[in-house]
Amino acid sequence: MTALETVKLYYQCFNQKNWNGMLILLDPDVRHEANQGEVRIGAEKFTEFLQSMDESYEEILTVMVLLSEPTGKRVAAEFIVNGIYKKAEKGMPEAYGQSYVLPAGAFLEIKEGRISRVTTYYNLPLWIDLVSKAK
Repeated sequence: MTALETVKLYYQCFNQKNWNGMLILLDPDVRHEANQGEVRIGAEKFTEFLQSMDESYEEILTVMVLLSEPTGKRVAAEFIVNGIYKKAEKGMPEAYGQSYVLPAGAFLEIKEGRISRVTTYYNLPLWIDLVSKAK
């Protein structure tokens, strides 16, 4: 599988809530650099992150654009997050099923056929504004 195919499958698994499918595609020492907060190292920490996300958010990614660089080791992703905020996380607004649509992006690195780094970016103040104003 190429890096582009690996990342495409990774996001297909995300949209299908196939967490095990996502985890299989990760290097055991994956580096997860989320938009906010500390860097997570390792598949175990990534698994904990997925569990927390699954409890708090219902998300589907649409309008996916994937780009690979010439060596095939890195992939950039741009997408729209269509979500429902189910459960509040510490320091975040109250959750009561608000829906949101938010542009986001990610950079992924592939090593020996597995995803070794996931770096995700989105506009957190915009997300907070969207869920705070939702009725």
